[in-house]
Amino acid sequence: MAKFSSKDWSWEGGRPAIDLLNTLRDRKREPRELLVAPSDLAEWLIEARLLAPTVRTAERHLERARALRDAIDRLTLAAASKGAIDARDVDTLNAFARVRPSAPALAIGNDGALEAQTPDEKDPVSVAFGKIAADAIDLVTSQPEALRICASATCGLRFEDRSPAGNRQWCSMKRCGNREKARQHYLRSK
Repeated sequence: MAKFSSKDWSWEGGRPAIDLLNTLRDRKREPRELLVAPSDLAEWLIEARLLAPTVRTAERHLERARALRDAIDRLTLAAASKGAIDARDVDTLNAFARVRPSAPALAIGNDGALEAQTPDEKDPVSVAFGKIAADAIDLVTSQPEALRICASATCGLRFEDRSPAGNRQWCSMKRCGNREKARQHYLRSK
């Protein structure tokens, strides 16, 4: 679980690709962007455990994160509804997914012992985006129908439904489910 933040990050999505989608809030009303500055992106990537706290992000990373998020959103919604897939979104996701962590290599250390060495990546932020893109590819090719949008009239958060019956409605009971159930109870008791 991520630590408390000044931002209203949501980790209810069930996977990194969906959690990135949830950095754009209140989609059903007036969308609210949580990735406003490069520091917001850095904070989100660190809390998502995709980036070391010492890495800095730049404006170009922020623009790329939003482009990745938008492509994932369109692809997952199209795949879940069996709608038309835009080839440009597929190309975008593939381009991000190509930047992945390098595989470790076996080496003989100075002391003669075997050790695994992982090459340093040139841009750790791009590597984090690659991990998110790979997760999105897995989502849209394995169980796209598990993608849900919170049933609250105001929320719009996305999540992966992993419930046994496949009927989860709310992003979380704490965030929307309890409020909606209390509202329904109030209306019935009137």
